[in-house]
Amino acid sequence: MELDRIRNFSIIAHIDHGKSTLSDRILELTKAVDAREMRAQYLDSMDLERERGITIKAQNVRVEWKGHTLHLIDTPGHVDFGYEVSRSLAACEGVVLVVDAAQGIEAQTLANCYLALEHDLEIVAALNKIDLPAADPDRYAMEIETVLGIPAEDILRISAKTGQGVDDLLDAVIERIPAPKGDADAPLQALIFDSQYDQYRGVVSSIRVVNGTMHSGDRLLFMQAGTPQEALEIGVRRPVTTPVKELGPGEVGYLIAGIKDVGQARSGETVTTFSHGSKTPLEGYRDPKPMVFCGLFPIDGDDFELLRESLEKLKLNDASITYTPESSGALGFGFRCGFLGLLHMEIVKERLEREFNLALIATAPSVEYRVHTTKGEVLLVDNPADLPSPQATEFIEEPYFRVSIITPKDYTGTLMDLCQSRRGELQKLEYLSPERVELHYLIPLAEVVVDFFDQMKSRTQGYASLDYELSGYQRSNLVRVDLLLNGLAADAFSTIVHRDKAFAYGSRMCEKLKELIPRQMFDVPIQAAIGGKIIARETVKAKRKDVLAKCYGGDITRKRKLLEKQKEGKKKMKSIGRVEVPGDVFISALKLDD
Repeated sequence: MELDRIRNFSIIAHIDHGKSTLSDRILELTKAVDAREMRAQYLDSMDLERERGITIKAQNVRVEWKGHTLHLIDTPGHVDFGYEVSRSLAACEGVVLVVDAAQGIEAQTLANCYLALEHDLEIVAALNKIDLPAADPDRYAMEIETVLGIPAEDILRISAKTGQGVDDLLDAVIERIPAPKGDADAPLQALIFDSQYDQYRGVVSSIRVVNGTMHSGDRLLFMQAGTPQEALEIGVRRPVTTPVKELGPGEVGYLIAGIKDVGQARSGETVTTFSHGSKTPLEGYRDPKPMVFCGLFPIDGDDFELLRESLEKLKLNDASITYTPESSGALGFGFRCGFLGLLHMEIVKERLEREFNLALIATAPSVEYRVHTTKGEVLLVDNPADLPSPQATEFIEEPYFRVSIITPKDYTGTLMDLCQSRRGELQKLEYLSPERVELHYLIPLAEVVVDFFDQMKSRTQGYASLDYELSGYQRSNLVRVDLLLNGLAADAFSTIVHRDKAFAYGSRMCEKLKELIPRQMFDVPIQAAIGGKIIARETVKAKRKDVLAKCYGGDITRKRKLLEKQKEGKKKMKSIGRVEVPGDVFISALKLDD
């Protein structure tokens, strides 16, 4: 295929600004999908994506328009899936930046635009939803010009819902986005930018050919893994998978090489021919750094091996998950997993449960702390149970986020109050326009991780938007709060909090566990402790048999004797008794909404 007839581009935008709807219209307009088979969110193939109405995985498709071949990648908008976006941009020469004509620039619009500029991509800006009564395209075109420097007259006006202006957008893609560069006669270099596992065909990899030509049946070499494979099938997604004989430079398609070991076809891998192949691999991807950690434990202990296999297969499809085995006295064997954010954690847990039929318990989310010990060592701790004792600790540093919030000016006060209650420091406040403000805060990651996003949305009636990046570590006054049941620590409930908030957290968890733990045959003290110091306590009262029922009248000593006998029995039971905690207590107590 002639290189100047190919265009590779991604659609990027903030959440709900219309990326998937625009993809649907492009598929309709280019007649890639038959009208009878068309459905909303056509490229979102996961049930989870359809239920939540969000894109989780980037999807690619090849369409034809006016004699040109367009490779389109629809990307997610949520901040937790930014890694998915940056991987997709490595396979493109340009992007379509979609902005809602009724809301204007949001935090992720800026973040994704800067990502595209970092990759040195051509940007085609489009104002979407101009059919809405609240749309004000002229005002927001000026805002884009002011904030991003894209001339207002170059910004297209479209409605992805009705299809208005979408044909002009495709013409602009052909005119403004450069054709890919590449040499068909050079040794083969192809980049894997995504993979998924098919239980019948093995690993299916999405590839972008940079140089050379890949033929069906070629003997290939995966350069990082160092393994030879055969190209059993190569093809393109139109969006139905269509096998082809060859893929040339600049083309995007898929590769099936019969790989069963999921570790051999990671994202960022370079594929070349086994004989006379390229000596230099392509620049892959930086490994994403997990922000949030939690333990995932199977409710049925026999499912541990199934959980290990499931995580391996899921990691192929989502390279940003990390996991290491761990054990807990309360929950048995499981894995300590790292995620890019809370939504990412929720999605991964739900995908494991749905796609691999697992029943899982997730422990409370935590972040990675740096602990400086009295011996001069620096330990990275992401599990509260691994925190050294206070006597062995010199000081602890915690990760901080640089948070950027864009909001209508009416909500500035309530947002500043929220950030300050989360130990945030105001760095900068600037007006993007007379009605909209951007707040820059420095906030500890542990304070953002639990329900900051939900609180921000509810305080601003959904109008504020959030973007964040890691800014480094700072020293903090942190302590580990343990929860003791009948004097024994329940490690699943341990957490690291700021000393000022330790008492409130301990009291709240004790009250919650008092409601959840069923009554035993003896009193169960529930205590919150920092080291050896108890800071809060509740008691689950024992079940009692009415031993005095058969004493009618008579001397008080008879009653006292029976009560003392019962007390002795309970004392004995308590010394040997173990508190039975049902599994659902852990799930209820660790619910994030608290």
